[in-house]
Amino acid sequence: MASTRDIRRRIKSVGNTQKITRAMEMVSAAKMRKSVASVLAIRPYAHAAWSVLTNLSRAFAEYRSGLLEVRKVRRVLAIAITSNKGLCGAFNAQLSKKIREEIAHPENLMINRIGDEKIISKAEEIEIDFVTIGKKGENTVRKAGKNIIASFNDLTYLPKIDDVRIVSKVVMDDYLAKKYDKVVIFYTDYVSAMNQQTKVRQLLPISKIDLEKQIAAMDVLAKEYGLDEPVREYKVEPAPETVLEYVLPRLIEMQIYHAILESNASKESARMMAMRGATEAAGEMRDDLTFAYNQIRQMKITQEIAEISAGRAALES
Repeated sequence: MASTRDIRRRIKSVGNTQKITRAMEMVSAAKMRKSVASVLAIRPYAHAAWSVLTNLSRAFAEYRSGLLEVRKVRRVLAIAITSNKGLCGAFNAQLSKKIREEIAHPENLMINRIGDEKIISKAEEIEIDFVTIGKKGENTVRKAGKNIIASFNDLTYLPKIDDVRIVSKVVMDDYLAKKYDKVVIFYTDYVSAMNQQTKVRQLLPISKIDLEKQIAAMDVLAKEYGLDEPVREYKVEPAPETVLEYVLPRLIEMQIYHAILESNASKESARMMAMRGATEAAGEMRDDLTFAYNQIRQMKITQEIAEISAGRAALES
């Protein structure tokens, strides 16, 4: 049986741990709010770019070169967004599981979307290379034996759009050089503080369906926070093809930037909930230790009283 001194030390240690986890919970809550605010801040830009493409829908459907060129899928470039550190619940584990599933069963990666149609490649094998954002994802990809062409571990918390452009440039340059036939992105979509979902989106060739889904996710988040975006109409000059050549790279940047911000919000939310659970567990452990300490102390007091009573009785007899 542990002594009262040992139990007091454990109570003090658990209490200190509880203070740390509570502080980490508060920090993660603040970071989560900032990340959600950043997601909502790019929503007007996403809607404006989507409005341009909607007005140029005919040109979008007929323009089949560059970033819209659809090829038979033999090589895929995947962007994986995770965190640098742990202590965020199942955030990294869920994304790592998704990556391993897609590597083991690449049938979905062999599908290219064009408009509302799906083009299925019939290649027997495909090569998958990765661009990683976050050390946890980098470790997962290395363990899976896949090639990493670039790693960006400094974009895991509230990056600026200028910081993301280097990632999008690597992706677009390799796709335009026909080094890869498809580009996808793995990230965690923030639904609520209690719910985050792993997603795989097609980046290149540009998919209207995946763009619509990402913008719809922003709208759901904005509705939750009580924000409405006014409807605007645009007149586009010069030729549609010229506008597309300028807008499409910006859309790729926006999609990657949005995925990073969503992952950041999900990571901080998962960490906040994990630290809240750790704080509650530490509180329960402290209560149990305090109860055990009181029991031992009461036993000693009772034993001492019994010994005193027995000694007095012996003297009187």
